[in-house]
Amino acid sequence: MALLFQYGSNMSSARLNSEARLRGDAKVRCVARTVEPFELVFSVWSTNNNCAAADIVQSKAGRRLYGVVYEVPDFLVSRETAKPHQRKSMDSIEGEGTNYVRQTIEIEDREGSRLSAMTYVVKDRRSDIKTEMHYVQHLFDGMEEHEIPMDYRDYVAARAVASNPFLAGPISAGGAIK
Repeated sequence: MALLFQYGSNMSSARLNSEARLRGDAKVRCVARTVEPFELVFSVWSTNNNCAAADIVQSKAGRRLYGVVYEVPDFLVSRETAKPHQRKSMDSIEGEGTNYVRQTIEIEDREGSRLSAMTYVVKDRRSDIKTEMHYVQHLFDGMEEHEIPMDYRDYVAARAVASNPFLAGPISAGGAIK
């Protein structure tokens, strides 16, 4: 089983395990935070979502970012190993090679144990695009589902508004929808 750290819309188990994605094969292992400081940005165009999607950028001025760690069957990681099973891979879901690149990241669970997990970071970042509420809602759903602390939810709300100031209307503290 591969360990997969998801910090964006796939924090929502319902989204990641939907029929269009991993069809229930991703099992939640834990909630974790990055060991190194990062910033959450919305810097890649998602054709499927028709808006900017989440990315993490290592930054000394950043903070430790939360995400959900899933156990995913090894064969569902790459396109080549998922194809014989007529399944969608994480690489395909994330647009690995086009939008994102797979990399290993150090994370720490709530008990303080360190783990290495794969995640996806944006290949070619853009600053001229905006995220939208329908996409950000998946992040809020995942954070609520996994009981991620309220101060981090506030951070994500602020980062979403930084991407698209028009979201200041529908988003309140903690990612609640007004």
